[in-house]
Amino acid sequence: MIEESSLIDFGAEKRFYAKEEYIFKQDQPALFYFQIASGEVKMNNYQPDGKEFIQAIFSAPRSFGEPPLFADIVYPANAIAIKNSLIWRLPKSAFYELLRQKPDTHLRVSQAIAKRLHYKALMAAELAQQSPENRILKILDYLKQEVNNITTPFGYKTDLTRQNIADLTGLRVETVIRTLKELEQKNEVKIINRKVYR
Repeated sequence: MIEESSLIDFGAEKRFYAKEEYIFKQDQPALFYFQIASGEVKMNNYQPDGKEFIQAIFSAPRSFGEPPLFADIVYPANAIAIKNSLIWRLPKSAFYELLRQKPDTHLRVSQAIAKRLHYKALMAAELAQQSPENRILKILDYLKQEVNNITTPFGYKTDLTRQNIADLTGLRVETVIRTLKELEQKNEVKIINRKVYR
């Protein structure tokens, strides 16, 4: 994403967020550009019954939360540190100035947002159909190919727990466990020491 030297030049600060700490909450105004230096962040919503729905998981050096920054609207989801994380935080006005002065950076940010929109469109189509296999494979393939750029068969080992996969797909944990076993029998995934490989 944005080079750390550019972030520093435009006044970004690197902040520590402890595991489970909110970086921002749903319905708060978007005031900063965020980029992960180390750690992981999830964007989520909580349903009225308390059930969590994970929109996405981000790791270094990815950014998150930009669309509301550009649209001048509130955040539609929460951002929470999954593990202890260091995150660059750049004020909105400085972020805009950086993009004006560095068109190549603006293009990279726009491409990252476009990839996320593509992922959201794919997931919306998968969630509309009821096949748990398709939902799980779509998430794993996205993380394998788009996020980690891995193309070899079973070359991607996910760090997602069964609960994380359930939260990302809107499925129950029991369904995820059963479906992963079925996918392993079909040679779509491998499970080694409880870790899922795609």
